[in-house]
This record gives sequence, C-alpha cells and structure tokens, in this order.
Amino acid sequence: MMGILVGLGIVATRFAVDQAGPVSLAFFRYGLAFLCLLPVALKVAPWPFARRDIIPIVLLGIVQCGLLIVFLNIALQYIPSARASLIFATFPLMTMVLSVLFGKEAFSARVALAVLLTIAGVALALGEKVTTTGAVETEWIGEIAAFAAALSGAACSIFYRPYLQRYPTVSVGALAMLASIVFLALAAIPEGLFDAVPAFTGAGWLAVVFIGISSGVGYFLWLFALRHAGATEVTIYLGLSPVTAALGGALLLAEVPGVLTFAGLVLVIGGLWLASRPVGANGGAKSGPDLA
Repeated sequence: MMGILVGLGIVATRFAVDQAGPVSLAFFRYGLAFLCLLPVALKVAPWPFARRDIIPIVLLGIVQCGLLIVFLNIALQYIPSARASLIFATFPLMTMVLSVLFGKEAFSARVALAVLLTIAGVALALGEKVTTTGAVETEWIGEIAAFAAALSGAACSIFYRPYLQRYPTVSVGALAMLASIVFLALAAIPEGLFDAVPAFTGAGWLAVVFIGISSGVGYFLWLFALRHAGATEVTIYLGLSPVTAALGGALLLAEVPGVLTFAGLVLVIGGLWLASRPVGANGGAKSGPDLA
C-alpha cells in the first residue's frame, strides 16, 4: 500500500511542483502530514519519549523527510527524472547491504533476487527515458545526489526500529516529521516560502492536500511495517512507486505508457511475490536481532 501511495504522490507532485519551489512543496506536504498524525499521537501517548531517544528520532526525521528530499531535488536539477527514479530504486538493495553489514539481517539469496527483480522491473518501466541525457558535463552531480537520497532512506530504514519497538508508531512518526518540518522551513527560505501566500490554484491546493494526507498515512504504514518486518522486505515494496507513478501519469496526466511499463510491472510483482514468500525450512531471509 505504501508503495502505491508514494507513486500516486509523485503524480500529484508533478501536478503541483510548478506552483511552488520543490522544498516549499515538501514543507507543505509534511506539514499537512504532521497535522494528520498529531491528533492521533496526542491521544495515544502525549509525550512517551525518554530524553536520550529524542535527538536520534529527530535526526532520523530530518534525514528521512528532509535531506532525502533535498538530495532528490538536487539530482533532478542535473539528470532526467527517469534516471533519478531508477537510481533511487536501488533503495532496497542498499538497505539489504547495510542490514547485513550492521548485523541486523541475515543474507538471503531469495530476498537478494527479489530486490534485483524489482530494480529490473523499474528499469523496464522507465524504458528509454533512463538513457536520456541531461547536462552531460555535470550529470555525475545528479547521480551522486540520487544515490545519496537512496542511501539516506536505507540508513533510516534500519535505524528506526529500536525506537519503533519502544514507543507507539504514530508518536515516533509525529516527532520525526515535526523535526523535518523545521528543517524544510529553513531550507525553503531562499525559495521565498515566507515572503508571500503560496500561489497554488484550486486544483493545486487539492493536489497538495492529497500529497499531505497520503504522506501522513504512508509514513505511518512505513514505520508500522518497519516495526514488524525486516527493513529489506519492507523497502522492496517501494519498487511499486515508479510503476504506479507511470500508470497514474497515464490515467491523470495523459502520459501514455508503453509495453515496457507493463513488462516492468510484471517483474516488480514477481519480485514482491518472491520477497513475501514464507521462509522455508531450508533457509531464506530471517531477521537479525531486534535493535531495541
């Protein structure tokens, strides 16, 4: 579900991004998402955090919802969006590598194959757009930034878990998102965030509201999944987001998908099926020790 929400959010962002700066749009996005989570968080547990855990959760929120967005915005200034999406689709692969290196998950050939299938599916869905050139002399800047975005998300995926096991999921999400809002507010000052009322059209505001609500729901589902499953198995479902974005663009933005989009969807679904198979008696992915 979260992969689908991310993909639909990308489509809505395409619709609204021309009406505000990219960082300003991220500020409104996570601001609305925070307002969705806050009432529930206050009802569940007004302030459950031990002092020692506040700074780590704040930093995770800044990286996950702040730096990651900034890195992606930088990437899109130098390379085509399709190539940036493909690089970002290595998110589950990076998560798997980091999880194994830090001893959080045991290596699984089955999950590794599932990750590679989803990446191949994303590559097919994006098709020839992946090879479209941008500003050739500076493309490396965009490629490094896209990898940095994926690496940021992967790191957060494996380091969130101890806090998700100690505190309510919605409380962790609300605190992390609040931290990201402060970061994005400061980062959006050069875009003139506080100079004037945002010039969104009526349809633009609807898109922003949808992005905000879907981000709040998606972020909660993301953290809930990380609390109950291994980081690699959770992140692999993000492979649905570029394909969902392509299909959503076809339905809502008149972006006609090709045969490769549907072939890519088959590979992504195959990878997700493989990743979600029960672990057999002869091996498979198994989660490492809890991080709490």
